Amino acid sequence: MMFYEGKELIGLLFRLYVIVLFSGIIVLPFIPLRFKSIISIISVFLIALITSFIALNGFSGDGIEFLVNGGSFFGEIPLRIDALAAWFILIINFTSVTGVLYGAGYLKSSTVHPSVISFHWILYIVFQSSMLIVCMVQHSIAFILAWEVMSLSSLFLVLFDYTNPKVLKAGINYLVQMHLSVVLLTVAFIWVYFKTGTFDFKGISVFFGSNPNIWLFLLFFTGFGLKAGFIGLHTWLPQAHPAAPSHISGVMSGVIVKMGIFGIFRIIACLKADYIILGEIIITISLLTGLFGIMNAAVHRDFKKMLAYCTIENIGIIGIGIGLGLIGMGTGQGLLSFLGFGGALLHVLNHSLFKSLLFYSAGSVYRQTHTRDMDKLGGLIKKMPKSALLFLTGAIAIGGIPPLNGFISEFLIYCGILNGINSAGISQITLMVILFAGLSMIGGISLLTFTKAFSTVFLGTPRQELKHEPVEVSLLMLLPQYFIVAAMIIIAFFPGYFIGIIGTVLNNNTFNSVNFNIPDLQRYIGILKNISLASFLLIAVIGFVFLLRWFFTRGSEVKYSSTWGCAYPAAGDRMQYTGKSFSKSFGKLFNFLMIEKKGYDEIRQDETFPESRKYRSFYIDIFEAKIIGPVMHQITRFINLFQFIQNGKIQAYVIYGIVFILAIFIGTILNLWH
Repeated sequence: MMFYEGKELIGLLFRLYVIVLFSGIIVLPFIPLRFKSIISIISVFLIALITSFIALNGFSGDGIEFLVNGGSFFGEIPLRIDALAAWFILIINFTSVTGVLYGAGYLKSSTVHPSVISFHWILYIVFQSSMLIVCMVQHSIAFILAWEVMSLSSLFLVLFDYTNPKVLKAGINYLVQMHLSVVLLTVAFIWVYFKTGTFDFKGISVFFGSNPNIWLFLLFFTGFGLKAGFIGLHTWLPQAHPAAPSHISGVMSGVIVKMGIFGIFRIIACLKADYIILGEIIITISLLTGLFGIMNAAVHRDFKKMLAYCTIENIGIIGIGIGLGLIGMGTGQGLLSFLGFGGALLHVLNHSLFKSLLFYSAGSVYRQTHTRDMDKLGGLIKKMPKSALLFLTGAIAIGGIPPLNGFISEFLIYCGILNGINSAGISQITLMVILFAGLSMIGGISLLTFTKAFSTVFLGTPRQELKHEPVEVSLLMLLPQYFIVAAMIIIAFFPGYFIGIIGTVLNNNTFNSVNFNIPDLQRYIGILKNISLASFLLIAVIGFVFLLRWFFTRGSEVKYSSTWGCAYPAAGDRMQYTGKSFSKSFGKLFNFLMIEKKGYDEIRQDETFPESRKYRSFYIDIFEAKIIGPVMHQITRFINLFQFIQNGKIQAYVIYGIVFILAIFIGTILNLWH
């Protein structure tokens, strides 16, 4: 359904978007500190409103197309907003708005210089717009430039606390890996250009129509996979997320990793062959990604690093859906294709919601306690009850448990796996059985992870005395989290509406070119509606019970006392389970994947009365320890072989210049240079 006719209004809206973008960037450095957050909120909200209005029209027909004059170098740059781009644009805008609202409250008490705040909000506006442009532009060079702006702006947002060496290290790591992504994507686009002679994305379809699909797709997949965080390409995530401010962590985890998923979907829409083999490759990588991510999340006690590994896990779940969709396309199973791609796209939305919610609520804890270590916290539900409830809501959703939205998308993916088992050959049946078991294992470990996180941080009693007494955060920090919870509940209670939108996305982008039985899909939607109804009744009953409790106790005096200890009153705060003890058995079971480093002086045999000791342990990423670390060590050793060239002697540098000039002179005389 078109909301307006003609391109004139669309062009006007695009110009208005550009005006708002540059107005916010120009005004921010010159206004007083107390107004910077307000201008940022207004700019981000207006950009979101304008581009979302445009994007809504991308769901109708063939979408919207504009040709922008890029001069003699770029030529005509096509901007296309189809249903796929519109889906991601709406997700970007919602998360960006909640991020700027939360960030305004999060940075309110910051003591950094006003110029740093200005730079931060300018970059945030640029970051939002660069992601929107990535979704719109379909010109290889312009796409790479927008991708680079997106990466650089997010890098500087991560480096907000640039005086911290750990933050700088995380930023450099992120910078290197994002530029490796740019290199791979550039090579892929150049390959397409030399084969087709065009920078338009339509050339990718032409390439796939006349060449083997697998190698170019895998090159694109690796480039986009670095941004998404698939296994082996993920190592920037556990470093960048803890280093960034919490509102940036929420937006990065919520949408920037999804830009990698968007890129993969965009390339899949151009595929002409090799569906099955590519689907099997993606499923294998994604299952390993999901298992690796959640296993590491289960043992880490830095709650922001834990959430970063959970992002990797959910990228694996999304990848599983993509792989199922490809196999459905290759085998002619339209329903499998719909359930796979549809589950992946819906999980993109769901993950952007509950993961940003979790990062925001975790940021509230960090803002009040100034620590990310679970083992130093406890009992915060009494001090921060609203943040505790919000974190618990996100934890239930990310675990894929009814009645929240995480269950809806994972249900579609599970149904896709079962559909693949019922109608595939023996090799694919084996793959589907393994996949079902692996996905179930991911869900189980996710419950362990968030049970540990919530109980350690919010339940029990404080494990150590904090410098400042924690209190609930401001309404400005809570309000965007309420918006997210409302969106999560709407998806959970009205899944049919969102599945219908996803059907539009898939049909308009040829992801679901194979016909399938509508009654079969309606059966799955009917099951979801029944589950949603039961979930609504469950929430209504719980709410009614709490309402009755409030009614009968509203005039009573509230007293707090210690938890009943089975008639044993001597237990102290240190007798509680810690995050380490909660996951110790799990960590030992899989110690070949999760390498634990310990700092502890063993008690000697001659120590009759041992002195007090401190025990310290932490987990390191196996890819960094066993692969990336050794490779970087060898590269550093090789580079150091040439360290003698930069010896600090001016005479040597003068000689270098003379030798270079002589080489050019002699080469010119001998006609060596052409």
